[in-house]
Amino acid sequence: MKDALELDAVQAGYGLSRVLHGVTLSARAGEVVSLLGRNGAGKSTTLKAIVGLVEVTGGAIRFDGHEITRRPTHEISRLGVGYVPEDRRIFADLTVQENLTVGAKGAGVWSAGRVYQFFPKLEELAGRRAGSLSGGEQQMLTVARTLMGNPRVLLLDEPSEGLAPVIVRALGDQIAALKREGLTILLSEQNLKFAARLADRAYIIEKGEIRFDGPMAQLMADEPLRRKYLTV
Repeated sequence: MKDALELDAVQAGYGLSRVLHGVTLSARAGEVVSLLGRNGAGKSTTLKAIVGLVEVTGGAIRFDGHEITRRPTHEISRLGVGYVPEDRRIFADLTVQENLTVGAKGAGVWSAGRVYQFFPKLEELAGRRAGSLSGGEQQMLTVARTLMGNPRVLLLDEPSEGLAPVIVRALGDQIAALKREGLTILLSEQNLKFAARLADRAYIIEKGEIRFDGPMAQLMADEPLRRKYLTV
């Protein structure tokens, strides 16, 4: 199975502040890969580097074998990389349906009707202003709007953060369903339990460097490793 997404010794940061120090990771087609780490470890910066939202100063990023390092964000999106940011960035004054329409681009399998099959709650709320939705509903809307762009790789930045446990479980069900559809998913998370339920493989990042790379089952069996890098 080929790599859909590959980072090779990526260095990136903000201005003079270097955050990533040679990050190497990959996600194969149809795989869910989790990037785990504490706050400030470099998880969000890694995802932003992939979609061109931070300066990449070294290394290479490839999608489907084509280098996308330093390409403009809109070009990377058109190629099929969907990004769900940590801060959601919904259009609060637009309705749920209008948010989905804004996200639509290109021909593909994802339409509003198909998105509503995965997120039936959003169909009930289609005419509501997005700003009036709960945190969990807004998170579902952000994922749904990204799907409207017909991505082949989905980058999810801390999707479970700040959500009630019952909502986290429901969101996990929906991400698992997307995995069954064949989407490649790179999941940045602090919630190990949530990530372990979904991911085939895991990476741990600490101070901008990868400290672990292996099957999720291997990580879950290694308590000293988890304690060293993931406990607060």
